[in-house]
Amino acid sequence: MIFAHPERLAVLILKDGMVFYGEGFGAKGKARGEVVFNTGMSGYQEVFSDPSYKGQIVVMTSAHIGNVGVNERDNEDVKPALSGVAVYKATVTPSNYRAEDTLDHYLERHGVVGISGVDQRAITLRVRNVGAMPGLIAWPVSLDEIPSLKEQAKSLPGLEGIDLVRFVSKDGIRRYEPPLDEWTSNKPKKGYAVVIDLGVKQSILDCLCSAGYVCDVCGAKTPASDIMAMKPDIVVLSNGPGDPSQVTYAIDTAKRLLGKVKLFGICLGHQILALAMGAKTYKLKFGHHGTKHPVRHIPSSRILITSQNHGFAVLENTLPKTAMPTFVSLNDGTLEGFDDPSFGVKTVQFHPEGGPGPHDARFIFDSL
Repeated sequence: MIFAHPERLAVLILKDGMVFYGEGFGAKGKARGEVVFNTGMSGYQEVFSDPSYKGQIVVMTSAHIGNVGVNERDNEDVKPALSGVAVYKATVTPSNYRAEDTLDHYLERHGVVGISGVDQRAITLRVRNVGAMPGLIAWPVSLDEIPSLKEQAKSLPGLEGIDLVRFVSKDGIRRYEPPLDEWTSNKPKKGYAVVIDLGVKQSILDCLCSAGYVCDVCGAKTPASDIMAMKPDIVVLSNGPGDPSQVTYAIDTAKRLLGKVKLFGICLGHQILALAMGAKTYKLKFGHHGTKHPVRHIPSSRILITSQNHGFAVLENTLPKTAMPTFVSLNDGTLEGFDDPSFGVKTVQFHPEGGPGPHDARFIFDSL
């Protein structure tokens, strides 16, 4: 094999032994994680800074990534939590008036290993056909190292049975102050929301504030008694990474809050509330990761195009009889939300805030 820049030779190796060659960008080193694909054509910075991607290597199906650079305002968290990034072409020279840095420098600064020049379509087809699987990215490497790296990839564990929330949730209680830009709300104050941080995205907090809520954010291990002592009007269980069944402390907190205060769950929060009510969750074959996922609002038959990022789902027939399914995926028929008035619970599996993605579902924040 002949490579244009052998000093930057990078590989992405799947657990099943498939090897994809490319050129390294971002931080040098080795990254291990579950390999998933994201079909969004824009919003790569929001994707890479979303805490829900903790423990994953994200393959972007869109061909050109990095065109508009990066800026501090668009981060969903203070730093990326994902393990690695794989793209077809990483733009070296961004062109956008908001750009403050390049994607390459951004990933390098935060220690995220990347590979460019790979056939992202072939990786996507493999993951779609076989299922999400562990893999690794490494650079710089020599061809002599490939057999050893393949052996390492074969021994990598998956995400089932692992609590990843403990790595991304921030302890303590903090008041969230939205930036003075398009999120500034002139709406009358609706109430006081306590957000349980399971890996919360900034855009969720922005949407809550824009809807008129004053928001305090607390760590995932905050006891239910402490939360109730804050006298919230609503408790929001946020998005987050990993296997929901392993976040036992959040499930216990949710159980203790049921029926005592209005509850709203987003993504992982939706799954945690379902588990607290006695339902079961399961691993999806390759998950939902992208910005164009259609869901149907069951009561009205209205179709919404939504942003999604989850690898697990709630088994609908295990919900209590008092729970009413409210949204369903038009791609695979999986449950996308439910209401249970007897417990004051409302949930959505998708991301109503977008961040990135369409704003079809942002009305949900106003309806809380």
